[in-house]
Amino acid sequence: MNPFKHVVVIGTIAILAVGGATAYGQAELPIDQPLVYPKTKTIDVVEDYHGTKVTDPYRWMEDLDSPGVKDWIEAQNKVTFGYLETIPQRKKINERLTTLWDYEKYGMPRKRGDRYFFSKNDGLQNQYVLYVTESLDGQPRVLIDPNKLSEDGTIALAGTAITDDGKLMAYGLAEAGSDWVEYHVRDVDAGKDLSDHLKWIKFSGASWTKDDQGFYYTRYDQPEGDVLQETNRFPKLCYHRLGTPQAEDKVVFHAPDQPEWLFGGEVTDDGRYLIISIGKGTERKNRVYYIDLQASDEKVVKLVDVFDAQYGFIDNDGPVFWFFTDLDAPRGRVIAIDTRKPQRENWKEIIPQAKQTLRGVGAVNDMFIANYLKDAHTQIKIFDLEGKFVRDVELPGVGSAGGFGDRRDETETFYIFTGFSYPTPIYRYDMPTGESTVFKRPKVDFNPAEFVTKQVFYRSKDGTRVPMFITHKKGLELDGNNPVYLYSYGGFNASLTPYFSISNLIWMEMGGVYAMPNIRGGGEYGKEWHEAGRLTNKQNCFDDFIAAAEWLIANKYTRPEKLAIGGGSNGGLLVGACMTQRPDLFGACLPAVGVLDMLRFHKYTIGWAWTSDYGSADDPEMFKVLYAYSPLHNLKPRTEYPATLITTADHDDRVVPCHSFKFAAALQAAHAGDNPVLIRIETRAGHGAGKPTSKIIDEIADKWAFLVRTLNVDTSGVY
Repeated sequence: MNPFKHVVVIGTIAILAVGGATAYGQAELPIDQPLVYPKTKTIDVVEDYHGTKVTDPYRWMEDLDSPGVKDWIEAQNKVTFGYLETIPQRKKINERLTTLWDYEKYGMPRKRGDRYFFSKNDGLQNQYVLYVTESLDGQPRVLIDPNKLSEDGTIALAGTAITDDGKLMAYGLAEAGSDWVEYHVRDVDAGKDLSDHLKWIKFSGASWTKDDQGFYYTRYDQPEGDVLQETNRFPKLCYHRLGTPQAEDKVVFHAPDQPEWLFGGEVTDDGRYLIISIGKGTERKNRVYYIDLQASDEKVVKLVDVFDAQYGFIDNDGPVFWFFTDLDAPRGRVIAIDTRKPQRENWKEIIPQAKQTLRGVGAVNDMFIANYLKDAHTQIKIFDLEGKFVRDVELPGVGSAGGFGDRRDETETFYIFTGFSYPTPIYRYDMPTGESTVFKRPKVDFNPAEFVTKQVFYRSKDGTRVPMFITHKKGLELDGNNPVYLYSYGGFNASLTPYFSISNLIWMEMGGVYAMPNIRGGGEYGKEWHEAGRLTNKQNCFDDFIAAAEWLIANKYTRPEKLAIGGGSNGGLLVGACMTQRPDLFGACLPAVGVLDMLRFHKYTIGWAWTSDYGSADDPEMFKVLYAYSPLHNLKPRTEYPATLITTADHDDRVVPCHSFKFAAALQAAHAGDNPVLIRIETRAGHGAGKPTSKIIDEIADKWAFLVRTLNVDTSGVY
């Protein structure tokens, strides 16, 4: 559920004159003809929820492979793309995006043995290519190029695990955006695959044993029904020995009486232990078990056997394990557990809770690197292994930094820094000296000085103080007439921080304002901020978002007719709930891959895991809460709704597309105005991860073209 972000850039383009207006400008639009939507059949389905009868006339759309659904998809796409093709600016927006997207992009290096591994995209490649080099300034060679695995670029690299000597690599491939991953093993020197081929893997990486003879991973049984819809339960933590068939893989941990446990295994850097982290749903509470791999019986030891807090394994010093935790510390701290004296009264605090929110900790060069958030932007602090503060890492400005991972015996690490108008370089950080040097910097035609970002704080409905980032071109007039794109997420303890985006800069180039509030339900202020936006408190998320819109209007940034809202996944729910609660407040709405049917989301794939944030309609009390805000069930007949472009994909096996299908059909039926209500359904794509560059650019171009038309954005003379 997390939100999918693209690292993007911007440049310039020449003005093209066409009939007295620019081809990317405000040409005279043809007179709009009323849209005729495909007729969507309804069926007589009524379900009783604890005494409340709820109709579900579009239940048939949950059968995604039925001829009727396929015909409906084709008919809806015909209307949607027919509308988009009439927008004069659409082609030039696409060309502009394509031009600016075409620059070299790098992933952070990882050192294994004497080699460095990193990913790179030459510019417009559909997928990143994985490279290996013997030194940072050496000549890299291609290790895996996913672009050669399919004609349409829809096979993506979905995870890698490299042995300590850098000679073998387990890697996963995902097709058409699915969460299902198939793992292979490549000989790095030869550049060829071994015979190993593992299937039915989801939400799992791989972790090698130190003898390089095999690795641990988590798999599911082969689905008996639809692989894109069937619920995923009863995972198994397995050990795969090289050269053997998957059927012979040893199950090292399984919980046959706990269908909703999720778990994964990680071998410690010293090779001594297998750490097993067990979660239940998406709530950040987990148990911790471990196996001593040097013991003859490989017994599973239950170190933390209760779901009372988050315990993120950092590293170990022999039998002493270090964890990041929010136990008795809602903003996070670091503790040590000596497995020889595992009782809680013996646990030792290493780094206490701070005023800032601790989001992650790494261990490099026998030091802890702690990543904090202060009002949703990054601060990096370094401590010694006893918890004594050593230094701050000096960052280029207010923004987001990530990375800082590697092994305790390394003296270097890498990180990125990004901001709304700050391209994303990769830095090498020397741990002994504290010096940062640039490893790779994007070479883009972009002047950050042309844009400005500020952070404001506003009051929500209940008086809660909420931060919001606002970024736009310099010289903006606060006259209430600016087009604004308001985006957020608000769920699952996920934090939104500043990031660089070609997509957003294209919007700002056209005179748009990008606004991103850090609403409750996220993790920007720790566990308490998350708790304030989940379960019975979920309405706070919507209230915070609506209050952000009202603040932007009250402070003359925009007016309702010029205000668009967007969000994906849980953010799609956010948009759907807000547009049904306040249709008068927005000019356009863009719910992407949204969770929109809150009564049935838990019945497909991994949806049951989200009940930790949402609750379930199977619970009488939570049914009342869910039914009160479920976007699908709160559309009112004969209501004028804002212009809406729903986006989803036919291979989304995380938030199955029937959410969007049913919502689109119901919205078209209820809508009383002339505003367009459309659904754009991508083919051979999923929830977002692994989507080819070409599809990303096309979708963004369509999104901005839709807003240019529906918000009446004047783009004349922009370029």
